[in-house]
Amino acid sequence: MKAVVYGGGNIGRGFLGQLLCESGYETVFIDINQAMIDQINKEGKYPVKIVCNEYQKEIEITNVRAVHADDAPQEIATADIMFTSAGVKVLPYIAPVIKKGLDMRGGKGLDIIICENLIAADKYLKELIKPETDNIGFVEASVGRMVPVMTDEMREGNMCKVWVEPFCTLPVDKDAFKNPIPEIKGMVPSSPFEYYIQSKLYLHNMGHAIAAYTGMKKGYEYIWQSMEDAEIFDLVKRAMYASSEALALEHGKDKAEVIAYADDLLFRFKNKFLGDTTKRVGRETSRKLMPNDRLLGALTLCQKHGIKADAIKEGIVAALDFLYEA
Repeated sequence: MKAVVYGGGNIGRGFLGQLLCESGYETVFIDINQAMIDQINKEGKYPVKIVCNEYQKEIEITNVRAVHADDAPQEIATADIMFTSAGVKVLPYIAPVIKKGLDMRGGKGLDIIICENLIAADKYLKELIKPETDNIGFVEASVGRMVPVMTDEMREGNMCKVWVEPFCTLPVDKDAFKNPIPEIKGMVPSSPFEYYIQSKLYLHNMGHAIAAYTGMKKGYEYIWQSMEDAEIFDLVKRAMYASSEALALEHGKDKAEVIAYADDLLFRFKNKFLGDTTKRVGRETSRKLMPNDRLLGALTLCQKHGIKADAIKEGIVAALDFLYEA
């Protein structure tokens, strides 16, 4: 079995590569970073370091290759499953390459699992590619694993090394597959999928953003420092609990189940080894303040269900302060 991952960055190597390796796939990364391509092909493996406050563990990702984007169509033509993790801004540039690979399949179907931080990424990529057959699946995924920005010190001499948190689950849209759904460890086909998209945005991303903006106001550099501040922790918790209640009502979910996910996120935000900075999480503030994005979108959902959301409003004010000061 062969999987193609378009995008050999931190999510591609640190998340998808692990899931596929542990599921018995040969994984082929497509990228333009020739040094990374050469390193993977020379070694045929790379390390992933799983880190949290309680422990650190290094694993080896094997049965991997990498090719330059120029050679991508041939790999797509013979893939059993495909993923994208290239970045939203890159999708218009890689769409013609994917289209060429699909055309070389001779009508054989393929599902493309889209691991991009974009609402309706499935519709967006399908419109870019315009497949000529109806057996090409465009499958949304909710990427929740947090991966830090890697430094040379963290790489420890290996440019392909990635640090990741222990969380390793990938919900995907079950209804979007056009071919038999493959068994991949950690991949959870779910229906309806809208809950997972909204919980990623209105719980994970919203809480993360509020921790960033309120943390910057107090001079904190890292998210974990914000979360160690009792006042900020309480604010983020109240915001996430309000959103949890709204999500449970919106999607007919058990409130306790959604709250448990929020509590897990609050715990994960404290991971010192991720080294996530408040400025990185808070960047592109204008986009994050758009009506349907993490902050105003969560507030609107709470208002729809009559849930008090003063903590989310405080987070929005902090974001506006940061936008004005920036």
